[in-house]
Amino acid sequence: MAGAEGFAGGSRRGLLQAAIVVVCFLCRANVVVAQTDTCGSDLSSFLPAPYSDYSNHICQPVWYNFILRYSQSPENVLTVILSAVYTVGWVGMGFSKDGRMVGSSAMVGWIGRDGKAHIRQYLLNGTTPSEVLVDKGRLNVTTVAPTVVLHGATIYLAFQLKFPAPLDKQPLIFAFGTTPPKHHRLTHHEDKEAINFDFSGGKSAGSLYPHQLKRSHGVLAVFGWGVMMPIGAIVARYYKDMDPLWYYLHTVIQLVGFILGLAAVVAGVALYDQLHANVSAHRALGIFILTLTILQVIAFFLRPDKDSKARRYWNWYHHWVGRLALFLAAVNIVVGIRVGGAGDGWKVSYGFVLAVIIITVIVMESLSWVRASKKKAIENANMQMNTI
Repeated sequence: MAGAEGFAGGSRRGLLQAAIVVVCFLCRANVVVAQTDTCGSDLSSFLPAPYSDYSNHICQPVWYNFILRYSQSPENVLTVILSAVYTVGWVGMGFSKDGRMVGSSAMVGWIGRDGKAHIRQYLLNGTTPSEVLVDKGRLNVTTVAPTVVLHGATIYLAFQLKFPAPLDKQPLIFAFGTTPPKHHRLTHHEDKEAINFDFSGGKSAGSLYPHQLKRSHGVLAVFGWGVMMPIGAIVARYYKDMDPLWYYLHTVIQLVGFILGLAAVVAGVALYDQLHANVSAHRALGIFILTLTILQVIAFFLRPDKDSKARRYWNWYHHWVGRLALFLAAVNIVVGIRVGGAGDGWKVSYGFVLAVIIITVIVMESLSWVRASKKKAIENANMQMNTI
């Protein structure tokens, strides 16, 4: 009984501790929610001068939890206070000529691992971290020092820029990364958005970047050329003992993959027409892969009979052109993820898919080799028996 009472007491204490943890978590969550920024929040208690005087600022939510406060003086000085929910990493606001990241200049702020606040200007010369240059941007920062303040769960970037004329409609880029810059080297963004912002009226004219079209292009390419076609090839190579089922499965799966791949190309052409991005290698590979798959479809209708002498050469052509198309498709998907600036989720997801396909092929090829070896051994044994 004493043991039972001890056990019951321990259980009650465990439940009490769990309840305390839950209450503390909920209290912390409420504090975080209460400390997130809104256009009605009072910033004067923690922002330094002159940013603490924002009574004449226009406030506008711009993207996710990003809020933009700004004012323009008669001297064409733009004062900006950008806020966003923050845990770790960096937050940035870029000024672009055409809505594209490349060629724009950005103000980026973060809290370092040592707890110190940082804000620097960057020139986005390219899509790789080495092409993002610190303190090389073309924004004319005034003598008023930019500042970064972390207040509760919100980070605030405040800076002043001098322009030759009042800003009207201006393409802006907002982005964030989950890894703080090291030695001021900006890490790859986790997500971004480009909008056309009207500084004269304080309104956003909507997104300048076709995110949905870009996402559709990537999904169609991955599922068409990166998933369906490899599965169709696996069926054709390792399940021929299930004749004629393997042939029908192979044909249907490859047809679906081809349609998805073709749709990916159509989406890619539409995306290029909107962005005119410099993705020559990705486009060239995509066109070449599409050509190879079209040749495979044509070869299906020109398939010789099994007894035909040309069947041997047709098989050689079909197998190796198909393998080349699958290999180049995998390469181009990786290139597309890179040039498209996709997040780590895309890299991990396709890496997992590719690993599963490669492991499956290795296992199936090993089993096929073992079966072929056993079959050959049995045939040799039967031949020896027949010669005796």
